[in-house]
Amino acid sequence: MRIAEVVRNTRETQIRVKVNLDGTGQKKLSTGVSFLDHMLDQIACHGLLDLEVDALGDYHIDDHHTVEDIGITIGQAVANAIADCKGIRRYGYAYVLLDEALSRAVIDFSGRPGLNFHIPFTRGRVGNFDVDLISEFFRGFVNHASVTLHIDNLRGVNAHHQIETAFKAFARALRMAIEIDERSASQIPSTKGSL
Repeated sequence: MRIAEVVRNTRETQIRVKVNLDGTGQKKLSTGVSFLDHMLDQIACHGLLDLEVDALGDYHIDDHHTVEDIGITIGQAVANAIADCKGIRRYGYAYVLLDEALSRAVIDFSGRPGLNFHIPFTRGRVGNFDVDLISEFFRGFVNHASVTLHIDNLRGVNAHHQIETAFKAFARALRMAIEIDERSASQIPSTKGSL
């Protein structure tokens, strides 16, 4: 089983994340940011990974540090669990829709962090959640998982739907990329021999 646990403590946040990349979608989520819990639920469910996140943040300032640091810590945990990437498919992609919204995510476990993020949000907040924090979450993830990730919202009117389709598409792309390819289970998926 590809399992990792990471603890990240700073003067702004205290976070513990545990992932099982070969899980069944079970989750225990307590971030203090309800909308983020809802999105992390999408990652566990549609990515078919077990995910535990326990976080305390400086909410009296805002949710920025908490959301960003959770992205960082999940990225670290995924990187630790996947280790040298031996046997994985490496690439993953998905299109997901929800009513009027349609998003696409494409991921490469390249060893090179990069984020291309294009969601033309139709409003600045969903409830009391600042939508700008979505890109901060994904930037934290890619920088610490060492992946390249493209996320595009192709259509959408409802900002909640725009974000939810992005997270579901990310989860599906992640699931595809980290699957073990039986035809190359002992190989690193690169002509260089390393990632």
